[in-house]
Amino acid sequence: LTWGAFTYPLAFLVTDVMNRVYGAGTARKVVFAGFLTGVACSLIGTQITGEFGPLVTWRIALGSGLAFLTAQLLDVAIFDRLRDGVWWRAPLVSTLIGSAVDTALFFTIAFSSTLAWVEPANDVAWANEAIALLGQGPVAPLWVSLAVADWVVKLILALVALIPFRLIVKQITTRVA
Repeated sequence: LTWGAFTYPLAFLVTDVMNRVYGAGTARKVVFAGFLTGVACSLIGTQITGEFGPLVTWRIALGSGLAFLTAQLLDVAIFDRLRDGVWWRAPLVSTLIGSAVDTALFFTIAFSSTLAWVEPANDVAWANEAIALLGQGPVAPLWVSLAVADWVVKLILALVALIPFRLIVKQITTRVA
């Protein structure tokens, strides 16, 4: 699993709370601030060398940044369209769709052999080994299995995040009113 499987649900929670309480414009500002912070961290990470090379490859940095920005802005737009329904629909649907887009973009850019030209020195052959999906399904590249597992964790955390979403929004709106 990636670090994003555990941290991105928090990012969706923050943007959804901002969207519910302050509107889509404020939520987009939070997304852009998070994106710039992520870009800075990724650039630093590409300069730190670990046992097997850079801690963050250019493909991982590019995939992470594009996936974050695209998925978060999509989340804000979907949330804003669904905001008038029952309280849980907007955060749940926007987060599930945003997480799916984030996961698909990140893993494709970071590990798919079709994008090897992005960073030729980064050998991702290991991620393209054909294995049974999640160890028991149809045969797929390893990175696809990793992406599905990553998304399942995000799905579970999206469901759990409904609790703090409801509590935080209630707390903020009670104070404001």
